[in-house]
Amino acid sequence: MNKPVYLFLLLLVSLFSSAQVTNDSIVKREVVIEDGDTIVPLEEVVVYRQKFSAAEKKEYLLLQNRVYKVYPFARVAAERLTVLNKNMDKMKTNRERKKYFKIVEDYMENEFTGQLKKLSRKQGQILIKLIHRQTGFTTFELIKDYKSGWKAFWSNNTAKLFDINLKTKYEPYVVNEDFLIETILDRAFVRGRLVPQTPAKPVDIDELYEFWEKKAASLKK
Repeated sequence: MNKPVYLFLLLLVSLFSSAQVTNDSIVKREVVIEDGDTIVPLEEVVVYRQKFSAAEKKEYLLLQNRVYKVYPFARVAAERLTVLNKNMDKMKTNRERKKYFKIVEDYMENEFTGQLKKLSRKQGQILIKLIHRQTGFTTFELIKDYKSGWKAFWSNNTAKLFDINLKTKYEPYVVNEDFLIETILDRAFVRGRLVPQTPAKPVDIDELYEFWEKKAASLKK
């Protein structure tokens, strides 16, 4: 990962401290490594009753791997944000809050430095979306609240150089990739592959499937 992007993600995590898919059995066989992601092929992937092509299936598997890798960061970020806010509310002075925040920030930097360095650019993009899913705030908003508006502005401009927009929201009813991310998460929670955490704005997965099925059908007309 490029250093500016890594530094941004490290700052991000430190701030938070105080297609209907069926027939998707995984067969363990030859793995594929691409763009820093290791994927295990699926025999079949079906989204809103339409099978993926070979190229689409490959992209879906890459997306799945990225979600598996960065979702735990987003979950921890939401947990840390809750704890941070509760503890900050108990403090009486700004000096106490700043001192506590610095302690928490240093702890998170030591905890996540090695892991965040290994994230690819695309994994960073997915992380930004999942941060919004879990907290209800964009990364830009969180940096603005916990640092300053000026810091948020410059962090966003730096991240844009690497195709990361800190203002990006998670919109599974608008963005197809976000819809696919939601289906990946839903299946992963059911299988026990990922630890579930209630998002800021829960999504009705059946309603989401139906929405995209209707949208796909309308595009065929």
